[in-house]
Amino acid sequence: MAKLIIVDDEKSIRGALRDILEYEGYEVDEAKDGEEGLDMIIKSSYDVALCDIKMPKMNGLDVLLKAGEAGKETQFVMISAFGNVENAVEATKRGAFDFVTKPPDLNRLLGAVRNALDRSKSVQQTRLVKNQTLQSSDIVGQSPLICRLRDAISRVAVTEARILITGANGSGKELVAKQIHERSSRATMPLVEVNCAAIPGELIESELFGHEKGAFTGATGRRIGKFEQANGGTLFLDEIGDMSLSAQAKVLRALQESKIIRVGGDKDIKINVRVIAATNKDLRKEIQNGNFREDLYHRLSVIVLAVPSLAERRDDIPLLINKFLNDLATEYGAPVSRMDKAAMDHLKKLSWSGNVRELRNVVERLMIMCGDKITLDDVQFYTNLGL
Repeated sequence: MAKLIIVDDEKSIRGALRDILEYEGYEVDEAKDGEEGLDMIIKSSYDVALCDIKMPKMNGLDVLLKAGEAGKETQFVMISAFGNVENAVEATKRGAFDFVTKPPDLNRLLGAVRNALDRSKSVQQTRLVKNQTLQSSDIVGQSPLICRLRDAISRVAVTEARILITGANGSGKELVAKQIHERSSRATMPLVEVNCAAIPGELIESELFGHEKGAFTGATGRRIGKFEQANGGTLFLDEIGDMSLSAQAKVLRALQESKIIRVGGDKDIKINVRVIAATNKDLRKEIQNGNFREDLYHRLSVIVLAVPSLAERRDDIPLLINKFLNDLATEYGAPVSRMDKAAMDHLKKLSWSGNVRELRNVVERLMIMCGDKITLDDVQFYTNLGL
């Protein structure tokens, strides 16, 4: 259940907001002034804070600033009876997610809360993934192709250039995108991933740009899309070669103008997003076949990074196997399995059409089925049977 806090010196406002939010199913706490609110936010974990600006002891903008300085990831929706542009701009500069005027319109307020919760979940998921992969997200290998790729990542990560990552399925394109984000100036902001091949064509625009209430059947409320969720951070468009031409046109506009329009909306929304795209297709051939826009290709491919297949770097296979054995032992809470040289040599000779992803799956299978020691006989038996 999402946990919210209302920070407002007016008891009647707190009570009215609490009734509305609890009816929507949220867990809600209250604070009667800025000092109490800041203390509660620092000591607890809130997804969203609805915070008045003008309050005794400490104003809402200072609460927002000090919560950020304390490392809290609470998303702030500022509320004020003084709905002027200066307040809204200052709140945004200090990190507020949204700004609502008093008395708040119910639909506007609930929309702001839902959108702030979406952003909160995105930030939390990014932190979780980053913590889980902190020690295991390095690109493993000493082959010339991998050394060259690592050098290229170091060079481009610190820039704002758009990047197109190419490579076969399972070769590690997503890992490259994560490395770029983690080494960039946007590393503290969300990395939002979209698998364009996994989303039906009729839903991809809503997924990317969000939608307004009533935009289509089933759109019961406003929803922010991946571009807005990634604002200030990085948007990773995986398998972009599978995106519909209609969505491609809107992505092109977003890149050209740094703004989007939600499905069913008519308001431009400014965005600050670095886009990294990836594909397993030859986009130049897709352009010739009329399946991909040439202008979008040139927008995305300021830098092109090619991820080699596993067959192109077979000498890295023993390093990858040992990494996977150690990672899996930690994941399963089990002793580290060891694989003898003959077994590794045999694995180096296989075709690996599924690349690094397939290799990891095979190593996991062998660790589960064979235990502490993995021999050549084990490898031949379990790879030949495909168990």
